[in-house]
Amino acid sequence: MRVVLLLGLYLLSGLAWGEACVVHSQAERLDVKVCQQNRSIPPNLFRSGFCQPQLQGQKVEVAFVEQCPLGAYGVCRNARVGGTPYQQDIHYYGVASDAAYLKPFCERQSRGVWMAR
Repeated sequence: MRVVLLLGLYLLSGLAWGEACVVHSQAERLDVKVCQQNRSIPPNLFRSGFCQPQLQGQKVEVAFVEQCPLGAYGVCRNARVGGTPYQQDIHYYGVASDAAYLKPFCERQSRGVWMAR
């Protein structure tokens, strides 16, 4: 009974549980893979907006998963989504030297906490 009550309170809080999307975008000389782990975005908004990037001139594939896969070189934890109270964890895969640009963006723009893997 106690577990059911706690689960119910968690779901009523509006927090997503076990919801992420892997976004893989490719262009002529570009190959980027990130995973967005939902923390507080309403599930319908997360799926229909946050995980549906419009990247002109790029091939974009989106896969919904329960949680982000292992192998990220860095994670921006508790990243705030511009102009909203919503948060997500953004996992970065690929070229680890990109962390030099992503870490400051994570900390300043997204007000997140950078964690190198």
